[in-house]
Amino acid sequence: MRAVSVRGGGAILAAALLFSTALGREASLPDGLEVVVTGVPRPLQLAIDRRTLVVLGPGDRGDSAGEIHRVDLDGAFPVDVSRRPRVRVPFLDARLATLGSMALEPTTHDLFLGEENGTRVYRLDADERLSLYVDGLRRLPGGSALAFDGAGRLVLLDHADPLISPGEERPPRELEQFRDEDYRGPLVFRVSLDPTIPLPRRIDRMPPLFPRAWGGRAGGAMLPRLVAVAPIGGGSVLTVVDSGGTLHRVGADSRLVPVVTLPSGQYLRINMLATTDGGVFVSGGFSVGVIFRVSLDGAVTRLAGPLADPQGLALGPDGYLYVAESSLHRIVRFPVAGR
Repeated sequence: MRAVSVRGGGAILAAALLFSTALGREASLPDGLEVVVTGVPRPLQLAIDRRTLVVLGPGDRGDSAGEIHRVDLDGAFPVDVSRRPRVRVPFLDARLATLGSMALEPTTHDLFLGEENGTRVYRLDADERLSLYVDGLRRLPGGSALAFDGAGRLVLLDHADPLISPGEERPPRELEQFRDEDYRGPLVFRVSLDPTIPLPRRIDRMPPLFPRAWGGRAGGAMLPRLVAVAPIGGGSVLTVVDSGGTLHRVGADSRLVPVVTLPSGQYLRINMLATTDGGVFVSGGFSVGVIFRVSLDGAVTRLAGPLADPQGLALGPDGYLYVAESSLHRIVRFPVAGR
C-alpha cells in the first residue's frame, strides 16, 4: 500500500491553517526559543533524517491516520508548511486508528509508525510504500512508545489489560505463561529487524524483554504504567518513564530500577530522547508544559517552559533540540550543545 503525497489543502483547510499559523507566530515565546515551523496541525512526533526535520501529526481533515511533513534544516525559518507538500497516511481498516508514535530506522531511514492505543506498527519506506510490520500488540501508547537502540533493534512499549485489549488469538502452547488473562501491566519488547522473518511480526507470540516473569494472575498489577522509552548507548540499558513521572532504568537483568521522579504532574503521551552522555531529554506533554534534562545520575534540570503541550523531541546535527509545541501548531527549537 502507498501513502499519498498531497500539496496543501482546500479552501476550508487553508483558512484553518492560516489562523493556526498566525497564532503560532504571535503567541509568546519563552526566552531562548525560536519558531522554526508553523501551520502543522497538532504536531505529535519529530525525527531527524540527515538534514531534514520529519514531523508527524494527525492532519486537519480527520480523513487519514496521519500526515508527515518534511522541512529542510538548512533553509530559512520560520517555515509555514500549511501549503507545502506532505505525505498523507490513509486509514488502513475500519478501526480508523490514528498514528501516535514514530521512530526513524538509522540505516534505511524508513519510518516506523505506531497506532495510538492500538495494536500495530507500520513501516513507511523511502518510496512511500506502507507495510504492516508488527501486529498483536495489546495497547501501544502514543508519544515515545517506539525507539531504535544502538544495535538497530526496535524497542516497543505495550500494556496488557484483558478488560480493554482482549487478545484476538491465543498464543502457542509453549508461551501459555504469557496469556493476557495471566498478566495485567506494562510490557517492553525488543525486535531485531531480521529480513528473513515473514511479516507482520506477531509480537503477542514473543517473550517480552520486561518483565521476564510475572508469576501468575496477580502478576504485574502493582507495576507502574509505562508511557515512554529511550534506549541508552548500545541499547543494553533502557530508560522508561511511568505516568506518575518516575524515571526507571531496565538493564540486562530486566529489573525496573527507579532513578528519579519529575515534578508533580500527570505524564501522559510524553516524549523522551537519549543524550550522548547517558541522560535523557523529557517533554512533559499537556499537563506538564516543560522540557527537562535528566542526567545519568538522576539530576533534573528544567530547560524550557512553559510551553503549550510540548510533544515530540528531536536533536538536530546543529546542536538544537527541536520541540513540537502541539497546541500552537508549531515547532520550536533551542540550543542544547554542551548541556
